[in-house]
Amino acid sequence: MKWFGTLLFLFGLVAVYPAWGGDAAAGKAAYGVCLACHGANGEGNAAVNAPALAGQPAWYTARQLNNYKQGIRGTNPKDTYGTQMRPMSMTLADDTAIANVSAYIASLSPPKNKATLDGDAGKGKALYGTCVACHGAKGEGNEALNAPPLSMLQDWYLVRQLANFKAGIRGADPKDAYGAQMRPMAMILADEQAIKDVSAHIVTLGQ
Repeated sequence: MKWFGTLLFLFGLVAVYPAWGGDAAAGKAAYGVCLACHGANGEGNAAVNAPALAGQPAWYTARQLNNYKQGIRGTNPKDTYGTQMRPMSMTLADDTAIANVSAYIASLSPPKNKATLDGDAGKGKALYGTCVACHGAKGEGNEALNAPPLSMLQDWYLVRQLANFKAGIRGADPKDAYGAQMRPMAMILADEQAIKDVSAHIVTLGQ
């Protein structure tokens, strides 16, 4: 399948190779670098601003790791936590290592998150109507549209990323084709409270 990723790269649609077919057993060892922040089971840790990873599909995790390695993500000085992730991605030597750790993360069971912010899930449900077409009614994601699952993510992480998209901290790099698609979607959310509300609704989808 790497030839397909190469074609997409040549046409400027993506900046990474897909990492399907990784070896989850080999990826478990590579995940040792990640567990201090993201947890032994990929459950995340708010105390160190590390989001849940467990259950994210390998194609999405691989894309983000490659984005970090290539400087497409995590180089904006305002992206405090993204800049911390970039050197971690560098510990993965090549596409195979990325494929393997991504496969291992995908094999982990997603956590059941609870709301931690003052978002109104009822109001957020209406706002989420804009997201359904790509991310699914249950936040399950859609690989065909390159839209990752959202339902396993914590509300505080969702709030940060939506705010980053709105502010151009994320998704502004010309090589980040899919981030660029997310930016106008985030702009629909009028203010911080709207971002909290839609994030509160997304958390309920994984419960």
